[in-house]
Amino acid sequence: MPSDPGLTPSDAGAVPADAELVLRSTRVITPEGMRAASVAVAAGVITAVLPHDATPPAGARLEDFGDDVLLPGLVDTHVHVNDPGRTEWEGFWTATRAAAAGGITTLVDMPLNSLPPTTTVDHLATKRKAAADKAHVDVGFWGGALPGNVDDLRPLHDAGVFGFKAFLSPSGVEEFPHLGREALARSMAEIAGFGGLLIVHAEDPRRLDAAPQRGGPRYADFLASRPRQAEDSAIAGLVAEAERLRARVHVLHLSSSDALPLIAAAKADGVRLTVETCPHYLTLTAEEVPDGASEFKCCPPIREAANQDLLWQALADGTVDCVVTDHSPSTADLKTGDFATAWGGISGLQLSLPAVWTEARRRGHGLEDVVRWMSARTAELVGLDRKGAIEAGRDADFAVLAPDETFTVDPADLQHRNRVTAYAGRTLHGVVKSTWLRGRRILADGEFTAPEGRLLTRTDRPRPE
Repeated sequence: MPSDPGLTPSDAGAVPADAELVLRSTRVITPEGMRAASVAVAAGVITAVLPHDATPPAGARLEDFGDDVLLPGLVDTHVHVNDPGRTEWEGFWTATRAAAAGGITTLVDMPLNSLPPTTTVDHLATKRKAAADKAHVDVGFWGGALPGNVDDLRPLHDAGVFGFKAFLSPSGVEEFPHLGREALARSMAEIAGFGGLLIVHAEDPRRLDAAPQRGGPRYADFLASRPRQAEDSAIAGLVAEAERLRARVHVLHLSSSDALPLIAAAKADGVRLTVETCPHYLTLTAEEVPDGASEFKCCPPIREAANQDLLWQALADGTVDCVVTDHSPSTADLKTGDFATAWGGISGLQLSLPAVWTEARRRGHGLEDVVRWMSARTAELVGLDRKGAIEAGRDADFAVLAPDETFTVDPADLQHRNRVTAYAGRTLHGVVKSTWLRGRRILADGEFTAPEGRLLTRTDRPRPE
């Protein structure tokens, strides 16, 4: 076959002699785009990306995926595992199996909904102990910023958390209270002082308190109780503080398109701001949520189709940086028919890739875009420069996807501990055929290996140059 114009000089040689494994596909997603290639792996690391017809050395195993797409394993930086303490909601064993089934090879666990929350070094040790020997994929941890724990932030940073989560409105669990204005400023200043990252659930409690609060099964009433203005106001205040303190701040699960002009302006002004959104905001709409169907409840809420269109535009132009699941499960009994009292959270780990890909392809985006939003940029957000791309020096983490195959979501097929899903009955494009972690296949044809995931820290060694 003719030489590939996308190859760099270092790509254009033979397969390295120490290669133990060569993965081949006519469609490999690399930082330079999609191309036919062979990917050499040794000791769990990608050593070269070569022409498709490169000859493996003697003794190397060849895996040829034909026309299925080889893409870097996804990196999901927003997952609530809830273990320990609320393990009946979700645990590391089930969450990481669901992740692997969805092509996710790295996740970062949120500090709340577990007991204790990850707000001290001792609590982090408890969380790591709970995850040990249960992780089917690599797992990192966020710390939490609470009123009164400013002195715990630097020790947590030194212990390897990837940053600190804070709420600006009530979190829904009493052991993780939100930060008022003064507490936010103190925590942000402390985190900025040691170069850390603050990630924020941004809804203004005053705007929420002023909104109509009606219980019952009507989704329209729940949507009115979490207005866009609550997000917009909170983000405006967050941007102002980040600019004043020169802090690095990340807005979690953006749902309000009205905040996009403010975000774009802040970025243009040099504010150190990044923003994520979620598959449910990109694929589900308020107009289609049945009354009483609290499997669709999350905070901030799923909004209207016109709002969704603007979120997609913001992804395309870079105003929104990345897409993460905000996997926030509960037991089924907490998903009552009353939107006011039902637990707010959507379980999405296993379905995030096909859900986003289904809508992305409909809107004219390619898998390269999906990989940028769900792997490259999420890895960059948390500084995991061994993850997020198929190139030499990165961990050999992959998903093999049949992008044109479809399936209908059956909750019985999910690996989540509680098989409640807002996607039930939907037909999605993109079947994950296998998932690989550091060059070892951890999932194929629905069968999992024993858990081989590692517990990651912010201080893990960078990839070799």
